[in-house]
Amino acid sequence: MRVRRLWLTDFRSYASLELELAAGLTAVMGPNGLGKTNLLEAIAYLATLESFRGAPLEALVRQGCLRAAVRAEVDQQARRALVEAEIVPGGRGRVLVNRQRLTRTRDLLGVLRVTVFAPDDLELVKGGPAQRRRYLDDGLVARQPRLDAVRLELDRVLRQRNALLRQVAGVRADRLPADVAVTLDVWDAKLTTAGEALGAARAELVERLQPRLRQAYDDIAAGPVPVDARYEPAWRPGGLAAALAAARAEELRRGVTLVGPHRDDLELVLAGLPARTHASQGEQRTLALALRLALHRILTDELASPPVLLLDDVFSELDTDRADALVRHLPEGQAVLTTASGLPARVAPDQVVRLPLVAA
Repeated sequence: MRVRRLWLTDFRSYASLELELAAGLTAVMGPNGLGKTNLLEAIAYLATLESFRGAPLEALVRQGCLRAAVRAEVDQQARRALVEAEIVPGGRGRVLVNRQRLTRTRDLLGVLRVTVFAPDDLELVKGGPAQRRRYLDDGLVARQPRLDAVRLELDRVLRQRNALLRQVAGVRADRLPADVAVTLDVWDAKLTTAGEALGAARAELVERLQPRLRQAYDDIAAGPVPVDARYEPAWRPGGLAAALAAARAEELRRGVTLVGPHRDDLELVLAGLPARTHASQGEQRTLALALRLALHRILTDELASPPVLLLDDVFSELDTDRADALVRHLPEGQAVLTTASGLPARVAPDQVVRLPLVAA
């Protein structure tokens, strides 16, 4: 998979930009504040219609403008696609593939796949469970776009179920009105269907991830360290339906759904200890990189075409040895990296883009 050409209009700091990208490694270099990360964000946006920095839509539009546009010519093995996205904060943007307008986000998924390495990835290890749940679910959707519908259905059911629980918060289970109990049973069944499907998919992904995670960590750390990723939610052995039934009284008391995939965590263990609390920051950084690299390798193996690799200032966060190790083990395929401080000695890019020369 390759982004052959990128066009930006009023995206972030760019009034207008047209950039052709090498099939191998492109290094985007320049001082901070000139829009290096914005280029990576634009490419990633066309893959997911989201900012990997978690920015709202209005932040993606250049100050003083009403809309922005991102376009890319993408090669998928023997096929070529033109992907276009119009960003209109507070309005209805458009997404087109080969000039055909898409009506559903999931129809775009898989047209372009990316793997992003960013400084904020440290939160994958040291942050809360939500970061790790998103990592798993984004990986699932990249592998099988149909699972986006399962994720959306789970979110919809949780919103409806939580709204009902808030309405009757504090009511004892044995005093629940019959119509409310029936409605809650319906939402329990829907939550069980979507939740079991998502939980099974997560568990299968983690099983496939485990050996690749260990290898990726060893590659970057330049030495074997026992690494484990565990997805073992308490509700899975007995099933989600039974867990919801057991939690109903407490959920009614508190007015919120307390069990299910939205509460799960991916436990990361380094040398037998929880990485979130016991690993050093260097070890946490290495583990975060290994997580991204492991998922990238799974997608490459299963889809026969590596995602586009986007590395945002990643070398500034690593010591010399680990930066050199990461360079030696970068996967094949197209990659775009940014740096404000120069490149490690072993990096030999196919293309160098120096900002602000290409910035409008």
